[in-house]
Amino acid sequence: MKIEIAEAISQLTKEKNIDREMVAKIIEEVLIMMIKKKYGTADNFDIFVNLDKGEIEIYQNKIIVEKVQDENLEIDLETARKYEPDLEIGDEFVEIVDPRSFGRRLVIAAKQNLNQKLRELERAHIYEEFKNRVGEIIIGDIRQIGRDEIYMNIEKTEVILPKSEQIPTERYRRGESLRAIIKEVRETPKGPEIIVSRSDPQFLIRLLELEVPEIYEGVIEIKGVVREPGERAKIAVYSNDKRIDPVGACVGMKGVRIQAIVRELNNEKIDVINWSSDPEIFIARALSPARPLFVTVDQESKTATAIVPDEQASIAIGRGGVNRKLASQLTGYEIEILKESEHKKMVTRARKSLEEIELDGIGKSVLEKLRKAGIETVEDVLRAGEDKLLEIPGVGPKTAEKIIETIKNYVEQ
Repeated sequence: MKIEIAEAISQLTKEKNIDREMVAKIIEEVLIMMIKKKYGTADNFDIFVNLDKGEIEIYQNKIIVEKVQDENLEIDLETARKYEPDLEIGDEFVEIVDPRSFGRRLVIAAKQNLNQKLRELERAHIYEEFKNRVGEIIIGDIRQIGRDEIYMNIEKTEVILPKSEQIPTERYRRGESLRAIIKEVRETPKGPEIIVSRSDPQFLIRLLELEVPEIYEGVIEIKGVVREPGERAKIAVYSNDKRIDPVGACVGMKGVRIQAIVRELNNEKIDVINWSSDPEIFIARALSPARPLFVTVDQESKTATAIVPDEQASIAIGRGGVNRKLASQLTGYEIEILKESEHKKMVTRARKSLEEIELDGIGKSVLEKLRKAGIETVEDVLRAGEDKLLEIPGVGPKTAEKIIETIKNYVEQ
């Protein structure tokens, strides 16, 4: 018996790569339900599903008797011998069931049930397949462009590129091919929702792995990646082989490797820097293309100050502060940019003796106490800190706090 839906199912299993045995099992389950609704039992029925030929066959097994008491289980000898003349009482007779005998309503209900189960199976298959592909780069064609998302087709499956995962400087066109990374797969009442991204740092990492074999092979290690999509990215790399320069390997001969990635990311500027375990060195490198004269670090507060030549201050900060922001994210330190001229002025002020300057709220008696404790300059006060000041006889918490506050205000003027 040939059922039209079998051919459609066979095609579905080929297109979606769904397990054929599972589909065949679902068809059997639906047919058994249909048989039970008509006959009350399916115990004496056999079902054969051949998806290769697009055929489904239903057989009903009956016992040959002289007088039929249950038509679902028995058949009389005369009727049975019309098909096979050699049959006798007590033999088993196999009858082919015509699907039209189930009635139009039952067949339609079975088809609806089957379609629903196949849709569920297809959704589960898509979810499992793409869940295992999170982090993989895909190439898809743009099908529809909405205000908040772009719908793409990859391998006959729809994926979503939300606005938050797009590169802000890019303009997309329907029908255009686009590369992106599978970022997340969500289960929703409507089926799996596959989210892809072009702005995620992982997309840049995967592009680097494609362009730089040394990264894929593990010779060069990516220690950190931060991005302001469409504007700037910073990558910290480290070589496990001292003979290989990690920055040179990533950039490539005449910049060919990094330029391929820059083009993919719509001319996003990419700074590749050598990673260092020394925070002062790492921070100085992270501020590239600026070149700080030196960096001071406070590891407890995770803050740093980078002293840069006056003409490089704007470069170190970057347009809209993006360079400083990315350097802070990459290193884990909140970085302050200080011009060389401002730093020199602060150093000069810091070296002045406390008696040379006028400090509001700090009387001569307090200055004398500081001098006797060996604290004579602005720099001495800053180096001592509030805790050391409290150790001086006659200096209480309020006085110590006032001294520190006054000296800091003076230096920062």
